[in-house]
Amino acid sequence: MNRLNPIHAAKQFITERFPNCHGALLAGSIVRGEETETSDLDIVIFDKNLETAFRESLIALDWPIEIFVHNLSSYKHFFQMDCERAKPSLPKMISEGIIIKDEGIIQSIKAEANELLRRGPEKWSNETIMTKRYFITDTLDDFIGSQNRAEGIFISGALADLVHEFVLRINGHWIGSSKWIVRALKKYDETFADEFVAAFDEFYRLGEKRKIIALVDKVLEPYGGRLFDGFSIGKNSTGS
Repeated sequence: MNRLNPIHAAKQFITERFPNCHGALLAGSIVRGEETETSDLDIVIFDKNLETAFRESLIALDWPIEIFVHNLSSYKHFFQMDCERAKPSLPKMISEGIIIKDEGIIQSIKAEANELLRRGPEKWSNETIMTKRYFITDTLDDFIGSQNRAEGIFISGALADLVHEFVLRINGHWIGSSKWIVRALKKYDETFADEFVAAFDEFYRLGEKRKIIALVDKVLEPYGGRLFDGFSIGKNSTGS
């Protein structure tokens, strides 16, 4: 397809659709050099006069485009929500983004995003670690006991998500979802990420569970191992 390069397309889109905005960034896989044939343009837009933030997907200039439109306070709320779920989507876009328009506001917002990313997510409490151990153990037990191939596929997916979250949060790193699970693990530890992928790949290809079981036990062992007996949530300490 003969179309404008991403930066020129983003600049023209802003000029045509948001001429009065106060700042804009081109973000996403394209600016990281990871674009594919299905990649879109992720554009973060700041407009001081906007009442509420919104997100929209559209086709323009022969590009699929996703826009994330904020005023100068709404993005802070999304920063907070991203921190709480430990998935810093908006801060990452702003940190990595290429400036395509700036009326003097972008650098300070980038600085906020960079500081948030540097700090990492909130540290887990001992109670949270215990709860996560329990749910990983429960899912692992389901996985070990499952004799149904179809069910096992989806149990393993849930287990992969839980284990990746545990490893990254315990070590003070942001987590991911979908393709970002592997990317987040590689950023933390490429050797572990390779081991993680190999274990689940062997199950998906061959139905072999041993590597996944060993991986989960290795992850849990420094924190007390599997947890079932004695785990409780919400029980009154007086027993009444």
